[in-house]
Amino acid sequence: MIMLTNKTKKSKSTHHYWRGACLCLLAFVFSINLAFAQADSTKKDAAAAGGAGGGADLEVGKRLWEGNCTSCHAVSAEVVVGPGLKGILERRTIEWLIPWVKNSQAVIKSGDKYAVELFAKYNKSVMTSFNFKDDEIKAIFAYVDKASKEVAVIKDPPPGPPGAQTPSQSDSSGYFNLMLGILVTVLFLIFAVLLVMLSMVSKFLKQKDGDLSIEDREVVHQKFDVLSVFQSRAVLGGVALLFVLFVLKTTLDGITNIGVQQGYAPTQPIAFSHKLHAGQYEIDCGYCHTGVYKGKSATIPSANICMNCHNSIKRGSPEIQKIYKAIENNKPIEWVRIHNLPDLAYFNHAQHTNVAGLACEKCHGEIKEMEVVQQRAPLTMGWCINCHRQTVVEHAKDNKYYDRLIEAHDKYQKGSPMTVENIGGLECAKCHY
Repeated sequence: MIMLTNKTKKSKSTHHYWRGACLCLLAFVFSINLAFAQADSTKKDAAAAGGAGGGADLEVGKRLWEGNCTSCHAVSAEVVVGPGLKGILERRTIEWLIPWVKNSQAVIKSGDKYAVELFAKYNKSVMTSFNFKDDEIKAIFAYVDKASKEVAVIKDPPPGPPGAQTPSQSDSSGYFNLMLGILVTVLFLIFAVLLVMLSMVSKFLKQKDGDLSIEDREVVHQKFDVLSVFQSRAVLGGVALLFVLFVLKTTLDGITNIGVQQGYAPTQPIAFSHKLHAGQYEIDCGYCHTGVYKGKSATIPSANICMNCHNSIKRGSPEIQKIYKAIENNKPIEWVRIHNLPDLAYFNHAQHTNVAGLACEKCHGEIKEMEVVQQRAPLTMGWCINCHRQTVVEHAKDNKYYDRLIEAHDKYQKGSPMTVENIGGLECAKCHY
């Protein structure tokens, strides 16, 4: 037995050695992959920055571009007022572009064929002259070149069916799957090492069979029947229980998700970008959705509202041409509704946006970042009730009714903020009438 104890200590020592070796190998592999990924990222960034004028400052270029150029040009091939600048460094050299930006009329008067044809093609619109330094112009076109390539490669995911994962959900899911894979790999390696060590100890003990007691010999020569383990009542019962729980979980998830359209992002008849209009150009939601601050419904903008800007901006765009066609045919644009509450539920936009002062992002998500709008919130009854329980009622602007409510609440419940729940926000008749 003393000999067995010594060998057991040796087996434990060997086990620790193999486990440490496997973990070190795993860490080494990950560090190598990380180093290659960082090196590749550095090369890509350097290549992107060097396109025009080698080493041009992309941040400076971006700032100058957004402050001076976006009202007339796009980094894509799309025409705004002037031509789209996608691939501009392939069409023109930076030596030609610098004097063009500084004084385009001087280049046209010099008789440059390309400049003259460009001027005539875009209705002889005079481009503003900019007193930029050469390095600043190089930085602008370096940024344009980089941004145009990103637009070509990074596109919004196609709209998915109701309940589809959003990009952020997909990223987190991918990270979770990666971590799960690493965990499974580590566990498999540990299990493999344990099997190897068990085999080594078993062989050693069999070689010393004569030195073992009768009880130890029975343990060493005992055969492990895998089939009998899987046929045991405990294992079969556990598998049956897991199967029943899985079926119940799937059924309950399916029932609770009936009518929930979270993630719904249908294809619209016109590719309207909220990221461009509400995000980049900071157009207020109420300009297009005229009822959002004063009515029950936010309303869908008519073609006339679109034409307030697009009678002179991006007139050549295929998407804008669809607006012209709708007006010519005297037909409304058939937008697809995304956020749709059941008829049994009453919701008033003005009560939430005007009286309560809630931002549109509270229910609609980061709308200023969406190229394709999708329903971010579940809009279920439970979701609305939780919001009413948590939202604190502030002093509404020029609304003495809510001021008196807050004063009465503070009088009888000092130190406790007044929520929507405290003023009847959970009453059935508030939303169901």
